[in-house]
Formats: sequence, C-alpha cells, structure tokens
Amino acid sequence: MASEPRTYVLAVGSSAVFGVTTVAISQVLGKVTNAVVVPALDGSASARGDIWPAGLAIAAVALVLAAGVAGRRIFAGMGYVDLQAGHRTRIARQLLRQPMSWHRRHATGQLLANASSDVEAATAVFNPLPFALGVVVMFVVAAAALLTTDVWIALAAFVILPVVLLVNVVFERRMTPAATRAQQLRGEIADIAHESFEAALVVKSLGTEDREESRFAERAMRLRDANVRLGVVRAVFDPVMDLLPGLGTLLVLVVGTARVAAGAVNTGDIVAAAYLLTLLAVPVRAFGWVLGDLPRALVGYERIARVLDAGGEPAHGDLRLPADGRGARVELRGVGVRVPVRPSLPLRESDPDHAVLLEDIDLDLAPGRTVALVGPTGAGKTTLVTLLNRLWDPTSGTVLIDGVDVRDVRPADLAAQVALVAQSAFIFEDTVRGNVTLCDDEEPGAPTDAQVWAALRLARVDAVVSALPGGLDSPLGERGSSLSGGQRQRLALARALVRWPRVLVLDDATSAVDPRVEQQILAGLRTAARGDGRDFAPTVVMVAYRMSSVLLADEVVHLDAGRVVDRGTHDELIARDPGYRDLATAYERESERRAVAAEPDSEPQELTTQEADR
Repeated sequence: MASEPRTYVLAVGSSAVFGVTTVAISQVLGKVTNAVVVPALDGSASARGDIWPAGLAIAAVALVLAAGVAGRRIFAGMGYVDLQAGHRTRIARQLLRQPMSWHRRHATGQLLANASSDVEAATAVFNPLPFALGVVVMFVVAAAALLTTDVWIALAAFVILPVVLLVNVVFERRMTPAATRAQQLRGEIADIAHESFEAALVVKSLGTEDREESRFAERAMRLRDANVRLGVVRAVFDPVMDLLPGLGTLLVLVVGTARVAAGAVNTGDIVAAAYLLTLLAVPVRAFGWVLGDLPRALVGYERIARVLDAGGEPAHGDLRLPADGRGARVELRGVGVRVPVRPSLPLRESDPDHAVLLEDIDLDLAPGRTVALVGPTGAGKTTLVTLLNRLWDPTSGTVLIDGVDVRDVRPADLAAQVALVAQSAFIFEDTVRGNVTLCDDEEPGAPTDAQVWAALRLARVDAVVSALPGGLDSPLGERGSSLSGGQRQRLALARALVRWPRVLVLDDATSAVDPRVEQQILAGLRTAARGDGRDFAPTVVMVAYRMSSVLLADEVVHLDAGRVVDRGTHDELIARDPGYRDLATAYERESERRAVAAEPDSEPQELTTQEADR
C-alpha cells in the first residue's frame, strides 16, 4: 500500500467515513426511536411533527454513507489494479535483466505464471483490504458508542471478535498448503501449454497430439482437485463468518432485554445496538474476504518475490565504445566457463558437480577479419560466441573489445556494437520494418527506410521484401509464418546489420540459407558501405559447419572439448591438424552426400563411423 500512498489514503479514508457514518446511522436511529417514534406511538403531537426532520437527519447521514462506499470502491479498485500493474512491470524488468544462465534454470511456464496468476493471487487481498481497515475504525467508534450506552451490551456485542480470530487460525492452517499447491499447479499447466505450443511442428508432424492432451489434462485435473479442496475449505469458512454477526445480534437482544427490564437502558438503546450489529454483518464479511484471500496472497507473493529478489543480475559499467563502423579487436584471456550439472541450482565455486564448457581460452582476433569457429558438437563454439555480448559471463578470465572488458561497457553500447545472430531466427508478429528496426518509427534514433533497405541488401533479402505486397510495411505473421527458414535467417541478419555493429557474431546463422547466397553475404561484408559516407568492415566471428563458409574466413579456430586445438588458415590446419582434417573431410562428404541425394536416381553415400561422430 505504501507504493500507492495517495490512492490508498483516499481508499482507507473513504472506508473510515463509511465506518463512522454506519455507527452514526445506528445512533441517530436510536435517538429518533427514543425522541420521536416511541412518543409518537404514545400519541404525542409534537413528536409526530418531528418525524420529517428526523427522517431528513437519517437521509443526510445515509448520503454521507453512500459517498463513503462509492469512494472506497473506486479508490480500492484503482489501488488494486495499480498494484497489479506495478508488480507485472517489476517482474518483466527483472526477467529482462537476468542473464541467460538464470533463464535456463527456470521454466518459461513458471515465469509466465509469476507475471499472471501469481500477481493476481498476491494482490487479490488488496481489493477488500481498505474496506476491512475502515471496519476497524467502525469497530472502534462502535465500541465507544456501546460502552457509553451500557458495558454489558458492549461485551455481548464484541464477544464475537475472539471467535473470528480463532476461526481464522483454523482456516489459515488448512488453506495455506492447499493454496500453495494450487499456485504451483497453475505454473505447471502454463509450462506444459507453452511447451506444447512451442513444439507445435514436432507434435503435429509426429502425431503426438494425444500424448500432449493427456499431459495437459492430467495437470488440469490435479489443479481441479486442488481448487475443489480450496472450495471446500472456503465453503465451511464463509458460512461461519456469516453466522457470527447474527449470533452477536441475538446475544445483544437477550442481554438488552434483561437490561431494559432492570431499567439500566431504554428501548432506543437496544434498537441502536441491535441495528448496529446488523450493519456490521457485511463489514465482518470484509474481514472474511481479507482473511480468506490472505493465504493465497502470501503464497502468490512468495512466488513472485523469488523473481523480484533474484540475484545474479550482471553489474554494468559506464564505458563507451566508438561507433565508427570499423571492426573491433576481440580478445579472450584465460577464459573458462563452468555450469552446474543440475541447471536448477546456481553455480558455486566450491561445487564439484559442474561441467566445463570452456577452459583456458586465449584468442586475439584482429579488427576487420572474418574468423570461423569449427569443431564437433559440444566443443563450446556457441558458449564462446555468447560471451562476446555478455549473454553469459565467463566463470574465469576476461573478454575484451578494443582492450575494454565487456563488463565495464555500457549495455547500450555493447548491444549496438556487438550483434549476435543465432541459428533460430525469431520473427515478431510485426511488419518487415518493425522486425528489422525493433523500434517505433517516431522513436529518436530509429533507422531510416534507406538504412533498412541497405541492411536488407547486405543480407540478400531485399528482393524478397520488394516482392511482398506492402514492402517494408508487410506484416509477417506469427513467428514470420509467411517466410521460409532461410528468409527468416536473412531478415534476422539484416536486423543486426542495420545497427552497423563493429563485431558481428554469426552462430550458424545461415544454416538454412542457400550456400551461394551465404557466400554472397559473407563476401559482401568485406566491401560493405553504411550509406553515410563511411565504410562498414566489421570483425566477423562465425560458427561454421559448411566448408564453403569456412573457406571464406581469414582464419579458422579449431575447438574441441572446450579448448582451442589450433588456429590458422584452412590450408595450414589441413596440413598440421589431423582432427581438423577429419572434420573438414566429414563436412565435405556430408555436403556431397546431400547434393547427390538431391539428384534423381542417385544412391546415398555413407559416412565413416569417425566422420559420423564428428
């Protein structure tokens, strides 16, 4: 509530007005009963003449009461939705700031549940809370009014309070485990649904729809059972909370009758006390709503707090990198990367259960050169290239761009000057322009259409875009459904090139592109121009699996088991590196096999066991 002070001051203040005027109505009614109603029934003419002023007094208090109710509902609703928006914004900001290593330890569906159902659970209690706080004011004022009337009537009226507390303790002990399980199952359902939708191609092509349906149905039925348990507990708790004010009213009438008979109080006092407890029936239900939502709210907040309080966010520096279009020098000094064997756990330096992805990597890549990283699967190629723009940080050693540790560089500069294009090209449900620029047209510094077309030409996808009905304004559908795999990869490459990065990292980013087009792209990067009078000659670091790509590189780095085996030109490595020679031969034979298999009436060629393993 402290995060939305103005809104909740108004909400609780309006609720306090409601509480005070609720007690005031009962007091006015008691006085009207004593001074007007009873005398009028006894035949007093003057009392009959006071009926209209008495009615107006009750109506005036009722109008103030109505204003308090309206203000409470309006401002409580505003505070509730503001809290939800604030939580979701903070969760999104935290998720975006966490490194990829953190994301790989957390299921996507659970993170989606944190930002949706967990936020709703954590904030649901704040909708009735201002009402309940106003009821506290009401109880204080009511207690004062009843005590000034008669102590015994006051004790009879408020004997229900300890009973309410006792009922809540029993309720919370039963509700909290059930609410925890229900929230966990909501996250599991979101995770299964997300996984099934992401794997739609696999599910449909392999005919596993029934399996996915049964996986989802099994979790859905578990959630249904958990929600039934919650409903059963609430079904017992809610009627008890409804019953208590009625029992309090009955007790007040019994005690009040005895006190009237003893001459301690008059009839109007009993009417006021009984009517006050009748009015308190709904406010006591507000306590029931708060107490009923509290266990689920605590569970929801505990789950989102794990995200909001998550450590591991990398510290950022404030150094700048020049944006002059020239390639940058890339250095790795003693770089090592270890990961926990169990991804759900954070890596600890003293933990022996870890896998070594990279170890003692020392590389110095000259500016403006094209370097190919080759090696068998699991050699550490992708891990190495993700270090260059801090998707990961090394466990040991340093990564430098132009002699500056990437951990000391401003994030915006690093994102602009070191661009990574992955094999899986993600296309947003947006236009071509939106997918390339990733910003709004009116946003300051947004690339112009001329710059977008220049990047598309360099990625050899301009002809494809020109053929689309709307050109740059053509919508591409969900995940670029209107494009082929190779076209999506080239569009993702244009997205990186439009920023004119000084280091371009290609993680098998052209695997679906025709080899001839791939060669044109790589060759074009050597003679590219930005279109603003300056040349564009980035340092290109590419994970390559095609010999046609490797042959275009100025230098080849052979990785195996997380270490640099050798580096040099293709011819040099062929001559002195047996492992690279076997790898290159396997690449060539695989390319030949695919080419022959594509021709009609051809017989497929088999790879040797060693080549297949490579």
